[in-house]
Formats: sequence, C-alpha cells, structure tokens
Amino acid sequence: MPSFLKQLNGLHKNSLSYYSHLIDHCLSLKSLSFVNILHAQVIKVGLNTHTFLGNRFLDVYFRFGTLCDALRVFDEITDKNIVSRNICLKGFCRFGEPERAQRVFDEMPERDVVSWNSMISGYVSCGCIDNAMGMFSKMQISGGRPSEYTFSIVMSAVSSASHGRQIHGGMIRKGLSLSNVVLGNSLIDMYARLGFMDYAFGVFLTMEEMDIISWNTLIWGCHRSGYEELAISQFVFMRSTEHSPDEFTISTVINVCCNLLDLGRGKQIIAFSFKVGFFSNSIVSSAAIDMFSKCNRLEDAVRLFQELSWLDPAVCNSMISSYARHGCVEDAVQLFVLTLRKNLRPTEFTLSSVLSSTSTFFPVEQGFQIHSWVIKLGFESDAIVACSLIDLYAKVGLINYAMKIFASMGVKDLISWNTMIMGLAHNSKVFETLDTFKELVSEGMPADTVTLAGVLLACNFGSFVDEGMSIFRSMEKEYGILPTEEHYTCIVDLLSRAGKLKEAMNIVEAMPYEPSSMTWESILRACAIQQDIKLTERVAQLMMKSEPQSSLPYLVLARAYEMRGRWESMIRVTKEMKHKGIKNVIGCSWIGIQKHVYTFKADQLQPHRGKDIYMILRLLFWEMEAEGYIDNITKWR
Repeated sequence: MPSFLKQLNGLHKNSLSYYSHLIDHCLSLKSLSFVNILHAQVIKVGLNTHTFLGNRFLDVYFRFGTLCDALRVFDEITDKNIVSRNICLKGFCRFGEPERAQRVFDEMPERDVVSWNSMISGYVSCGCIDNAMGMFSKMQISGGRPSEYTFSIVMSAVSSASHGRQIHGGMIRKGLSLSNVVLGNSLIDMYARLGFMDYAFGVFLTMEEMDIISWNTLIWGCHRSGYEELAISQFVFMRSTEHSPDEFTISTVINVCCNLLDLGRGKQIIAFSFKVGFFSNSIVSSAAIDMFSKCNRLEDAVRLFQELSWLDPAVCNSMISSYARHGCVEDAVQLFVLTLRKNLRPTEFTLSSVLSSTSTFFPVEQGFQIHSWVIKLGFESDAIVACSLIDLYAKVGLINYAMKIFASMGVKDLISWNTMIMGLAHNSKVFETLDTFKELVSEGMPADTVTLAGVLLACNFGSFVDEGMSIFRSMEKEYGILPTEEHYTCIVDLLSRAGKLKEAMNIVEAMPYEPSSMTWESILRACAIQQDIKLTERVAQLMMKSEPQSSLPYLVLARAYEMRGRWESMIRVTKEMKHKGIKNVIGCSWIGIQKHVYTFKADQLQPHRGKDIYMILRLLFWEMEAEGYIDNITKWR
C-alpha cells in the first residue's frame, strides 16, 4: 500500500485529520485542480465553515496564487481566529497589496507577533520602508514584544547608521541574546551595507558562535565598502577555521580580485573553485568571466566560456558584457541571438549590454531589431533597458525616439533623467534640455553631478552664458554639489566660445583642481580666434606642461606666428615639436553599412571605394541642382 494511503488508513472519511492529510497531499503534488475537487467535497459534507479546515484551504489558495478563491474561503469561515487573519495578512503581502493587508490588520480584534511581523515584512518587500518603520514603532508603543525575526526584518531596511545603532541598542535593552547567529548576521549585514565596517567587525568579534553566513557577510561587507585587501585577508583567515567557503564566498572573492585587477590571485581562487567543484555554479563562473574580461584577458574569458558544458542567462550575460566591453560587437550580438535560440531568457542587464554596444559601432537598424526583442520579451517597462534604449537613440541622433521612450516610462529614477538630459544636450536640444531639468526639479528629484554637467553642456552648445553661469554659481548653494573638473571644463569652454577670455582665465585660476588639457584647449582655440598673441603664448606654454604629447599648442602657436610673419618663431616651434617626437593626431570617422564598418581618416586621399563615393556624391549634387535646391554649384572635376 502506498505510504500516503497508509497514513489515511484508520481515519474517518469525514474527519478533520482525513481532509488535512488530503490537503498535504495536494500540496506535495502541486495540483490546484485536486485542491478544487477536495474543496468541493468539503463543502458537500458541510465542513467548509470549520475554522481549522478553512484556515488550511485559505493558506493553500494563497500559496497557489488564487486570490478570489482565498477570499471566498475567508468569508465562509464562521469563527475566524487570529491564525485566519494572519494567513490573510501574509497572502495579501505576498500579492503586493499592503493596503488590503493593512485593512485586515486594522480590523483584527487581537494581534500577535506574527501579525506585526507580517505587516512589517510586507511593507519592506513592497519598498514602503517608512510604513514598515512606522509599523515597528506602533508595535512597541502598543506593548508588542518584537522577536528576533522582527529585528532581522527591520535591520534589512535601515538606511542610516544612527537609526541602525538605535535598533541595536533597543535589542540590548529588550534583553535579546546577541549571541544568536541570525541576529548577529543581521547586524553585520546592516553595518556592512551602511559602510560601517568597524561596527560590523565589533559584532563579528563578540559573537559566541558563527556560521558560513557570518563569514560571507563580513567578506562581502569589506568588498562592498572598498576594503578589498581586508576582504582577501578575512578569506584567508576563514580558511584557517572549521568553516569551509561556499559558492557565495568564492564569487565574492573573485569579484574582489576583479576590482583589484589582480589576475594572479584571481587565478588561484578559480583553481581552488575547480578543485572543490564550485565551478558548476553559474555565479562563480560569471564572476570568473568578468574578472578575466576586466583584467584585459578576453581570450581567457572566451576559453572559459567555451569550456562550460552548460549555459544559463547569468553566464551568457557576463560573456555578452565582456564582448561589449572589448568592442567585439558582432560576437556580443551573435551570442545574444544564440541565447534566444536556446530559450535562455535574457535579463535586463543582457539587453542593456547589447544595446550599449550596438549604439557605438553598429547601424541603427541593429538597434531597432533589439528594441523589437525588448518589446517581445516584455522588458519595455524596465528602467535599465529603457535607459539603454534612450542612450542608443540619442547617440545615433534619433532623439525624438528617445524622448518617446522617456515619456512612456512609468517610474523614472535619476539615472533615467540624467540619460535623457545628456542625450538632449549632445543633440543640441538646448531648450528641451533646460525644460527637462526644470521638470526634474519640480518632481522633487535631487539633481546630481551628472545632471548639472548635462545642463551646463546644453548651455555651452546654445551659447547661453548667463544661464550657464547662474547654474554654475548656484551648484553648491541650491543643489549641495561641489563643481567637479567636468563642470569647470564646461563653463570655461562656454566663456571661451563667447569670447570672454578674461572671465575664463579667472575661473581657471580659482579652480581647486589642476586644469586638464581640455580646459587649456578651449582657451587656446579662443585665443587663436581673437588673435591675442600674448595670451596664446602663455596658454600654449601651460598646456605643453600639462599635456606634453599634445600637438595642439605647437600647431596653434606656429599658426599664430605664421599669420604675423614671425617666421623664425614659427620654425623654432615646428622644430621643437619634431625634436620631442610629437605627431599630429589624425582624425577619423566611421560608418556602418550592413555588417561592415568603414573607417575614413582625415589624411586619406583615396578612401575605400573612393571613386564610387565621389560618383554618388556628384549624382546627388546634380539631382539637387535639378530640383532647385542649389543655385550655384561647384563642379567636381
């Protein structure tokens, strides 16, 4: 006789235990249809109003995700107890409906710690941190005693060190045993997440007992806070204890080596993971591929990827990102297509990597194709993917497409706003950039350094000197942002383009940074236009010191001397340039046609298929002339 039937043997067919065992069997089979049949039988025999069976069916329907059936069962229960209502609270929170859970909670005649925990965890899981903290405060005011689980939930949502220390102190005052491993791990995680590693180590060192999670949390905290060498040393110390590293430990340490660009130690960790059999874990494999790629060893990353006997979205995403990082766009796109053919659903990071690579090298048609896949896969509302699409269309000049995507986004974070502002600025949409910035401020979104860099760039392109200077001067006072080198460079360029060289030089002298070559370049070009020889000589000398290999100061100075007939000075500058081995940088441009990228250099007299290109240009000029677009045309000979 099957074990399940043996369990039912001797039970009365209409007893509560009989139906409870059948419900357990339905759960093990994961069969909603069996649950419905069983529920119908219970209704038939009149046991559906019984509290115990009602609670069992209520829990089952919430687990299977059938909200309507769960609510119908809840209404049928004659004597609802605290368990009935707690199941409802958990169910609503699982469905992402904390408002309905709150209504049930408010109507509860009595509450226990499970009720409070359900509401607090429900608000945390929905991202309503303030509501969760408010519920935690009400719990204590009403006399509820928080459990260890309550504190672990609250600690996962704390966003400031002062608040974290208050909760830590509250745990001590309430007499909770801080030797508890779960509480200790939660405290380490909280302090590490907030960047207070000294407090995290303090908790770790006072724990009477620790487990692998304790070590992993401490090592991850060191890595997250930028203490990479400390993370390595803790890993070495951990191996001297009775705790053995797991896949999470290994992946974290590989990421540490990746940040340190320490290929030697990274290879040792990878060899260890092979030895203990961790390399079949996708997190470990993905971390290893990322490390080789960031350490400029793409060939090793490719070899590692090809040797894997299995594929999953995480590993493919790492490899696609690696290809994109090294400019191997065709390989990135081909691997992306392969993942689709193998029914490996790409993540938002996969799509973002592919979109960012195609925006740089491939024709825009490729971007259109990937955009269609984004829609088919249902990622069009994802913020990361939407930002990548905005960036793609902005880079290829289709700024109207970018604006439509931005307008259709439901929730816009600061990265979305910054991507749109930068895209508009680079496409010389000056008024639109400023309007978007005003909209951001009116939405209450705090601007950051990238936001203001985009706005200043737009003012630069539009020659809006007054607006640019006003924003630049108010950065620290209104937005709490100290101007960076990028902001100074932009404002100096704006003033230089407007011919305000004196003001530009005043800002350069007041800069808390050493002026970059771009800053001197802006002033130098303006000097050449205004033909101020004394300032040209001064700025050229300063630029030669800051950027010894740049040819620009020599060329501008030689041109200035030539225009004034100072031939000896011109020859001296030219000879000095040759003596130092400085070569003029040759500009180039490229265009993608189908699967090929054609490059054109500035000093190239006959580009690839040059005769065909000139013939097509000649035909276009003739057609424009015939249509009346051009009155006087210089004939090509």
